[in-house]
Amino acid sequence: MAKGRVEEMTQEKEGQIEVGAMDIHQVMKHLPHRYPFLLVDKVVSCVPGETLTALKNVTINEPFFPGHFPIKPVMPGVLILEALAQATGILTAKSMSDAPTGETLYYLVGIDNARFKQPVEPGDQMILKTDLIRNKRSIWKFDAKALVGDNVVASAEIICSVQSV
Repeated sequence: MAKGRVEEMTQEKEGQIEVGAMDIHQVMKHLPHRYPFLLVDKVVSCVPGETLTALKNVTINEPFFPGHFPIKPVMPGVLILEALAQATGILTAKSMSDAPTGETLYYLVGIDNARFKQPVEPGDQMILKTDLIRNKRSIWKFDAKALVGDNVVASAEIICSVQSV
């Protein structure tokens, strides 16, 4: 293991398996997205089948800021929702299996009750929290929230479908 890398680890907690932090390399093993569309920088904690907390560091170098908006840069709401959807993809993968095989994709199929409470600006660190509501066959539904500090900046119910490649 390279020095300074966070090693993925598991620990049992009251009968549940909690997955420890995942660095960007481990995140990339679970998501097909790459720059500039990879919007999860790190997973802080995960309980498969239940909940996941991840981070997105928002920097002025994001490719969308020059056009949204030049005078007052604001992260587009659809990209906040995409970051939440990517977090749900990781939770889905971790809930199905701990080892990514590259044989499945997680498609975003629905967003319900999306709300935006305040803008996300360069320098913010978004905390992406997602909780599994239910899973039926290949359809997964999540309660997802993006926070900056203790403030909810966006929330939605996100529905994804797991499909074989």
